[in-house]
Amino acid sequence: MRLEHLFQQFDHCLQGTTVWDRRAAIDGLHSIITLFARNDIKSAILKELERHTSILTMISKNEDVDDSKLESILQELQTVSQSLYQCNGKIGIAIIEGNELLKSVTQRTSIPGGSCSFDLPGFHYWLEQSPDQQRNDLNKWSESFSDIRHAIDLVLKFIRQSSTPSQEIAKMGFYQNNLSQSSSYQLIQIRVDRTIPCYAEISGGKHRFSIRFMIPSKDGGRPTQTQADIPFEITRCLL
Repeated sequence: MRLEHLFQQFDHCLQGTTVWDRRAAIDGLHSIITLFARNDIKSAILKELERHTSILTMISKNEDVDDSKLESILQELQTVSQSLYQCNGKIGIAIIEGNELLKSVTQRTSIPGGSCSFDLPGFHYWLEQSPDQQRNDLNKWSESFSDIRHAIDLVLKFIRQSSTPSQEIAKMGFYQNNLSQSSSYQLIQIRVDRTIPCYAEISGGKHRFSIRFMIPSKDGGRPTQTQADIPFEITRCLL
C-alpha cells in the first residue's frame, strides 16, 4: 500500500508543469527505488500472485462462476507473473547505477535542502529543460516498475473486492471485534461519512481488532476519542 501511494503521488506530480512538480516527482521516484532496494518485494508479490491463482482455480469448480471472466483473470495473473519472473535482480537498482543524475540526487536526499541548485548544478540544469523532455525522462526512468506496479494494483484490487462491506456502529467512538482463528485477513477497510468530523485509528492483534474514532485537536494538541456513536462501513478483506 505504501508503494501504491508512492506510485499515485508520482503520477500526480508527473502531470504538473512546474519545477516543484518535477522535484516532487523525483522525490517520489527516489522513495520507490529505496523501498525496492531495502525489501525483496518481487518475491513477496510473486507468492501472492501464486496464492491468488490457486484460490481462483479452486473457485472455478463452482457451477455459479462465470467461466469466461474467471479465465480472463487467471490469464492476466499468469501474464503478470511471467513478466516478473523475467526481471533479473532487484527491481529499480539499474536505474540508479546507470544514471549519474539520479545517483547524485539520491546521494544528497538525506541532507536537508541538499538538492539546491548550488549543490546540484546538473539537476538544476535538468529542471530548466522543457516539460516534455522532463516527462519523457521520468517515464523512461519509471518504466522498469511498470510490471510490478501492475502486479501490486492487481493484488490489491482482488483483496479489496474479496468481501462484502457491512454497516456497524462504534458506541461512544469505540468498536471491537474478534478475528477468526482459521482465517488470515489481508486488509480491513473503514469508510465514514464525510460529514462526521472524526477519523478512525485501527489497532489489531492475532485474535481481535479495535477501532477508535478520534477528534482532531483544534489547537494542535492530542486528539481525543469521540463520545458519540459513529456509524461506519467496514470490509474485512479475505481472499
